[in-house]
Amino acid sequence: MSAEPETTTRPRPPSPRLGLLPMIIFGSRWLQLPLYLGLIVAQCVYIVLFLKELWHLTSHALDFTEQEIMMSVLALIDVVMISNLLVMVIVGGYETFVSRLDLQGHPDEPEWLGHVNASVLKIKLAMAIIGISSIALLRTFIEAGNLGSSRATFTENGVMWQVLIHITFVVSAIGIVFVDKFSDATARKQAE
Repeated sequence: MSAEPETTTRPRPPSPRLGLLPMIIFGSRWLQLPLYLGLIVAQCVYIVLFLKELWHLTSHALDFTEQEIMMSVLALIDVVMISNLLVMVIVGGYETFVSRLDLQGHPDEPEWLGHVNASVLKIKLAMAIIGISSIALLRTFIEAGNLGSSRATFTENGVMWQVLIHITFVVSAIGIVFVDKFSDATARKQAE
């Protein structure tokens, strides 16, 4: 008869006893919970929007031109990318600023969650915003070809401003990465 190996779970160390003021200040992080729950509601709204766009695409696919199909698909991709951004903010923000999710060992644990901190979250959010901006800019460029038609919704000036805003997002993301790398290098030097 073989003995089953004992599974030992490490008990969590006891929480330090906090005074009243530190307890109130530290507990105030839970005020963010309604914000994250609100973002989950926004995620549900994006699901409805995605299904509406998908229904519009599939029900009119035979009537659409190739360009109209491409615009509908870009609208779907845009909804998905914004939804991904919401997931990063909800999960990463809650884990970073409110409380641990304790997902270690869960088969669906996101790979990036294991090393998330405020700095990593900023970089991931910046990259997601650039992706969303890129899709919006691509849609604008496609629609800009129709500037002479009655369906055109963008002016040349509007396209220029959208490009400048996108470039600003890219430069800002590069700046965030640079500051993060510089901070890490400085912290490593101080630790030596």
